Amino acid sequence: MFSLSKVIRPHILSLTPYSSARDEYSGSEGTFLDANENPFGSVISGNYNRYPDPYQSVVKEKLATIKKVRPTQIFLGNGSDEAIDLVIRATCEPQQDNILILPPTYGMYKVCADVQNVAVKQVPLTPDFQVDTKKVLETADAHTKIIWICSPNNPSGNLIERASILHILDNFTTGLVVVDEAYIDFAKEESFTQLLDKYPNLVVMQTFSKAWGLAALRLGMAFASEEIIKILNKIKYPYNLNGVTQKLLYAALGKEEKKDKYVKQVLKERERLHKKLADLSIVKHIFPSDSNQLLVKFTDANAVFHYLIEQKIITRLRSSVILCENCIRISVGTKKENEILLKALKKY
Repeated sequence: MFSLSKVIRPHILSLTPYSSARDEYSGSEGTFLDANENPFGSVISGNYNRYPDPYQSVVKEKLATIKKVRPTQIFLGNGSDEAIDLVIRATCEPQQDNILILPPTYGMYKVCADVQNVAVKQVPLTPDFQVDTKKVLETADAHTKIIWICSPNNPSGNLIERASILHILDNFTTGLVVVDEAYIDFAKEESFTQLLDKYPNLVVMQTFSKAWGLAALRLGMAFASEEIIKILNKIKYPYNLNGVTQKLLYAALGKEEKKDKYVKQVLKERERLHKKLADLSIVKHIFPSDSNQLLVKFTDANAVFHYLIEQKIITRLRSSVILCENCIRISVGTKKENEILLKALKKY
């Protein structure tokens, strides 16, 4: 039986959070003499002299409808990295607890744990980039507070088998299972956000950086039970999402059709790029992808990567990563960008 009080660090449970001026009054109208702001306005054009809503209530109401969750199940952060950092901070005692990751995977899980002096256990994915659930559950111990599952995975691009994730959720009830769905918009599978009420140990992360095209705004999402979201809100910085970002995000949420159009274009180009790359003699294998990236195995990835750099074509060399020997991760670009890449590779 999952018990959140046994997962969260004891002093976090009893922590008295900082109370901002907007905690005491959440209305938008009135004479505001509470937050020591500049009452005369901003030095640049625009109304930037007042602090923003610390809980992004208006944005969450709109987002909740799109994601089919409750507003109280949403945390918004300065990129998904803020949510990653806070989840570790809330659960793991330094030099005592650990997290479990499944390499090759997104690097920030380990970086955030290392910064907080939290041990990292690793269970590599299988050669086809799937989860060895038996080994994961055997490796997790009494001090494992989080199991991180990136699906679709980065850098391999594939979805992790749903049955494997469900098996871990059902059997790992002494900590949190975080499913990072940064690339879920490009996959055909339903998001795990629809299972939040069934699994109190589940946290789902998503981002606006990929399909929504808002990477410059640094916007990440975490979805979880109301109890977990309350903990994250308790320990985050008071005004972690600035007012300009909130306004732009609200406008973006009204353009879901445009986001869907971009996704279709990316998927079309991904298929075309996959076919063209497969025809090249220097390409040994292209791994299946459910995201906006292709992991490509070359005869000599290091040489190809540096050649592309010379042509001012920037990709990610992944050869040093487990299971990715001689591999380059290629983001799916526009048709024009992909043609530039293909032309250069043919020339090579």
